[in-house]
Amino acid sequence: MIISVTKAAKEWGVSRTTIYQKVNDGELSRTADKKIDTAEMLRVFGEPISKKRTEQSLNTSNSTHLDSQTVQSCTALEHQLELEKLTNEHLRQQVNDQKRLIENYQQQLSQLNKTLEKANASIHDFAQVRLLEFKQSQPNDEPQPEKEKDAPVIPTVARKKKRWWS
Repeated sequence: MIISVTKAAKEWGVSRTTIYQKVNDGELSRTADKKIDTAEMLRVFGEPISKKRTEQSLNTSNSTHLDSQTVQSCTALEHQLELEKLTNEHLRQQVNDQKRLIENYQQQLSQLNKTLEKANASIHDFAQVRLLEFKQSQPNDEPQPEKEKDAPVIPTVARKKKRWWS
């Protein structure tokens, strides 16, 4: 059953502020129309006060004080068990998310390593080519023959100096 925050606060004997705080903390959820399911209220706050009073009066008239404590203890344990189940499920989800994230990072690392290997191979190839070019461009150790003395001399063109006065 779905009820308003105000009605839930009255039935469970808690303030509306407490309910909103539990919603903001993520301990209590609301529907899209801002109402609260009574199952959520039971999960978070236990039995409503009106029902507790009815149960207490029945327990007082029909059973001993010890039975009342046992019922309250069982209710508290059931509430704690539900919380632990929710926490456990939340932690499982977080672990699965982290595993997916790790797998994604491992794939990225693998791709980066492949790219790095290709880049290193390209650098190595480039270095080999440059080394061959360097070896080919070095002069031989053999002495070069002298220039022929009969070779024509090309005269340089004489330039006239320009004067700054006329």
